[in-house]
Amino acid sequence: MTKTLSGDQARVAAQQWLECESDLNNCQEIEALLAGPESELIERFTGHLEFGTAGLRGSLGAGPQRMNRSLVQMTAAAIAQRLLQENHEEPPLVVIGFDARTQSDVFASDTARVLANQNVRCVLLPKALPTPVLAFSVLQIKASAGIMVTASHNPRQDNGYKVYWKDGAQINAPLDKEISVYLDGITPNEVKLASLDSPLIIQDEGNLLEQYLDMAASCVAQSPESELKIMYTPIHGVGKDTLVEVFARAGFTSVHVLEEQAEPDPDFPTVDFPNPEVPGTLDLALIEAKKIDADLLIANDPDADRLAVVVPDGETWRTLNGNEIGSLLAEHVLKSSEGSDRLAVTTIVSSRMLKKLAAHHGTHYEETLTGFKWIMRPGIDSQGKNFVFGYEEALGFAVGDHVHDKDGVTAALVFAELTANAKKQGRSVVDCLHDLWVRHGVHVTGQMTHRFEGSEGSEEMTQIMNQIRDDPPKKIGVVDINKVIDFSEEGSGLPPTDAVAFEADEVRVIVRPSGTEPLIKIYAEAVVAVEGENVANLEEVALKKLEEALECLDDLVKG
Repeated sequence: MTKTLSGDQARVAAQQWLECESDLNNCQEIEALLAGPESELIERFTGHLEFGTAGLRGSLGAGPQRMNRSLVQMTAAAIAQRLLQENHEEPPLVVIGFDARTQSDVFASDTARVLANQNVRCVLLPKALPTPVLAFSVLQIKASAGIMVTASHNPRQDNGYKVYWKDGAQINAPLDKEISVYLDGITPNEVKLASLDSPLIIQDEGNLLEQYLDMAASCVAQSPESELKIMYTPIHGVGKDTLVEVFARAGFTSVHVLEEQAEPDPDFPTVDFPNPEVPGTLDLALIEAKKIDADLLIANDPDADRLAVVVPDGETWRTLNGNEIGSLLAEHVLKSSEGSDRLAVTTIVSSRMLKKLAAHHGTHYEETLTGFKWIMRPGIDSQGKNFVFGYEEALGFAVGDHVHDKDGVTAALVFAELTANAKKQGRSVVDCLHDLWVRHGVHVTGQMTHRFEGSEGSEEMTQIMNQIRDDPPKKIGVVDINKVIDFSEEGSGLPPTDAVAFEADEVRVIVRPSGTEPLIKIYAEAVVAVEGENVANLEEVALKKLEEALECLDDLVKG
């Protein structure tokens, strides 16, 4: 744990940062902090943004607790030091990409210059591109690491720094901690930058993007031009050009892009929050989808690694959640592929439907902790299994193993293919979902969150999790619990994590604190068998069970 600085120490640290700061707004911010309350100065200059899940993410601003050029340069220096600890026949190679958020391009070029100064070769992608292009490029050029400057679907004031290693996946323990230790020992005034025209910095001219486009288009069977009419929004992010080109190469040429959200804009002017999961974010796109009588509405988050889907459902439209999209994609992938070595992966908080689909299709199945840094590992670590599909309920999907991370572009293309196939048969996407329910039971999922405010929030969350473990509930709603899994203990087959699952025949609930926010999250699933009854009616029964399960555990969390 970082020791809190004294007022004098914070003042020295702030002066040091001020001397290195090149951004006028950040200089003014530091000067205001120096003239303001000592407590705010201490908070801003004690420690730094935590280098954890795949890297850094936070609000833009001055000092080590914000995203800025100095912190990015220090982080790049730490990554270089960790890379140089490994044995390389020649200088290590890092590929660097960036999205269209404020200062992303500057952070990317600074990263290349810092790495080059430490004798690390760099390939800098030519323009703002989706995160999956960067993740693909790491594998394609056999890089030692990859760095993507992006804050994904975070609020507009944020930026971030996502780090991949030579296996093409997001870094994981212990690498993240090792890099963080190097970062702890670096001050902003000691980082040096090479010239951008250094021979160690290679400016990619679009070759890697071209290879990604070819790969992505090949994820579906080549066919004559599809008549599918698609409405698409990149939500002011970087997905448009890449997705439209991939779709065109695959035969889907009727892609209508929402004009108001088509071009990258770091201010995200038409949405409150650039996350397609947030209610209201897709409202403009849905209005246009209805106007053009679209067959499908798809959306990417700003760095295009997530996919959201809305489909016609009779006279209305249905927004599919991540588990429904994942189940539909999995069924499509598994029924159109072969091999006893196939592997499908999801997380402990996702639907149990995928396990049933894998068994039905004779496919290996594994569950991991949340996040794609875990989801991709079973495929990477096992030489005898062929990773064909993985997903997490938060709209992340991986089709095949060309990209060792979630990819909202290839997932969108495969979803368009399954939609087109259904249309040719005179059926809808919702009909396809109902088919899965008839075969495996109606599966409905949902979640609730409980926020804890103030400095006591973390301690209160710990107390609640301890209470849940010490005195677990006996029922979920009216259903008896028959199994409790404490994922913090050895024996679950997974790395220990702070989460507890309660399982009954018809429902399952998992409670876990968020790793990045003062929240406790509750994930629930209810399943109802289909025995000759109307599927739509049974969905209402399942939703009632789901509501009871969520309320039961939410009451427990609230105390």
